[in-house]
Amino acid sequence: MTLRFGILCFPGVQQLDLTGPYEVFASAKGASVHLVWRDTQPIRSSAGLTLIPDMTFAEAPNFDVLCVPGGGGVNAILTDEPVLAFVRDKAAKARFVTSVCTGALVLGRAGILRGKRAATHWNAMDLLPLLGAIPVAERVVRDGSLITAGGVTSGIDFGLAVVAELLGREEAETIQLALEYAPAPPFNAGTPDTASAAIVEAAKTRMAGSRRERERLLA
Repeated sequence: MTLRFGILCFPGVQQLDLTGPYEVFASAKGASVHLVWRDTQPIRSSAGLTLIPDMTFAEAPNFDVLCVPGGGGVNAILTDEPVLAFVRDKAAKARFVTSVCTGALVLGRAGILRGKRAATHWNAMDLLPLLGAIPVAERVVRDGSLITAGGVTSGIDFGLAVVAELLGREEAETIQLALEYAPAPPFNAGTPDTASAAIVEAAKTRMAGSRRERERLLA
């Protein structure tokens, strides 16, 4: 039986939010993975990488897994009702509704996070309560059929966790080994708890513009 994965692919998406879980999903037995947007014109990720959606909203079937990645482009779709309507519709029919990084804010704006435990990027955790969610600072958080991941690189952990739910731990571990996913970062600065105060401030400064816009949109 084919497992259908639908990943929202929008202008300004954080490409690793998308490509991390995409690689894991596409490696699973019987998987069919689609990048979905309102049209199939090439789009640019937040870092300038060109991505090409292969399916429009109108063409999209119901998915076993609906995934919403994050990135700077999230701001534009927080008030885009056709996009939010698509997410609501497909979420209601999916086996698992998921997000990576600030994609959780899109799920929240679609009304999907109310009363749910959820994760997102560390610099957006305090925005989750504005959307009715209960923030949890973990790499992968499951609340029933909702699975959310923290920032960017956690999308790989998340992808493996989703595959384990659908196809079992052996399949997930086989994919992990095939991808040689054995992270050993050269620095211990991957979270605000382990990074120095100066590094935390530098990162916040770099993301300040997008953060201010999100605060305004969610106020």
